[in-house]
Amino acid sequence: MHPHDLFMQQALALARRAVGLSEPNPRVGCVLVAPDGQRVLGEGSTQPAGQAHAEIMALRDAAARGHPVTGATAYVTLEPCSHHGRTGPCCDALLAAGVARVVAALPDPNPLVAGQGFARLRAGGMEVVVGPGAEDSRELNIGFFSRMVRGVPWVRMKIAASLDGRTALENGASQWITSAQARADGHAWRARAGAVLTGIGTVREDNPRLDVRAVAAPRQPDVVVVDSRLETPVGANVFQPGRRLFIYGAAADPQRQAALSAQGAEVVLKPGAGGKVDLPALLRDLAGREINELHVEAGHKLNGSLLREGLVDELLVYLAPRLIGLGREMAHFGPLADLGAAVPLEFRSSERVGPDLRVVARVADRDRFAPPRPA
Repeated sequence: MHPHDLFMQQALALARRAVGLSEPNPRVGCVLVAPDGQRVLGEGSTQPAGQAHAEIMALRDAAARGHPVTGATAYVTLEPCSHHGRTGPCCDALLAAGVARVVAALPDPNPLVAGQGFARLRAGGMEVVVGPGAEDSRELNIGFFSRMVRGVPWVRMKIAASLDGRTALENGASQWITSAQARADGHAWRARAGAVLTGIGTVREDNPRLDVRAVAAPRQPDVVVVDSRLETPVGANVFQPGRRLFIYGAAADPQRQAALSAQGAEVVLKPGAGGKVDLPALLRDLAGREINELHVEAGHKLNGSLLREGLVDELLVYLAPRLIGLGREMAHFGPLADLGAAVPLEFRSSERVGPDLRVVARVADRDRFAPPRPA
């Protein structure tokens, strides 16, 4: 293995520590290596928004260890920032510290950076190498890339179903089709999202909290409810102190809006056709609120609407080893005129989770929205 690849893998491992922590910033790791190319001087990963980025954490770690970094190489999983956001430019900090070379996985898709960080480093006399670990870094930050390039979050739809594709009995009973292990695994996927989306039907029938409980989580994702007529009960479990709740409606109702707002929700009107919420507009609005990954846990009707409008990027499906027969489907849409109109998917992974099977499938070609740019 080339040394670049070895140290970049260490940086990627650090970046994974920022999952669920760094939102809305990308998940980045940094490893500082001595001029001899052998010794790690410092390492770090992105902290919560407003706190230090990975490069700053690595510089602090090196200082705490008593290691000067003059002439060092910084392995970082994304282009160091060049702008003043919540924190100062990381490229300036690396130059000031005397780092001689940066090996970065990818250019930053943020228009405020977009190669300017590399340009500033090179202008300061630093060698810049781009490319090692690019695919892994982009996959780790697929939501950030989606928001920056497409202007919408990465939409991941989670479904728990029987082997014959039923998510509930005909009477709506669904607890529990899959195992406790699968539910805990689903919470780990919730934890990496910026927000969890559901519909008013699920709020009424299941009264979910949509929080992360089964695994440790440094932060709770926001909650998004699609509720055309603003019928969310004010006592629903989605109202939780200190947690952002967005309710998207289609028609103004001042009395209902005031009641929901009084409970802490932010009501957003995005009217669409047929008295329904304009779902593409909802996604654009969430991107404006810095949501990178949107985790959908909804019923078959809203699932069908999202799929029918081509808004889903990825499916996270847990299949239980049981057959239900007649019952509620995964997603209600169609009927299609021919098989050529089916949603094309690419299997990304499949593995056992307890007694169940977890399948991750991506809408074909959906992740090819950010062609590499010259660095």
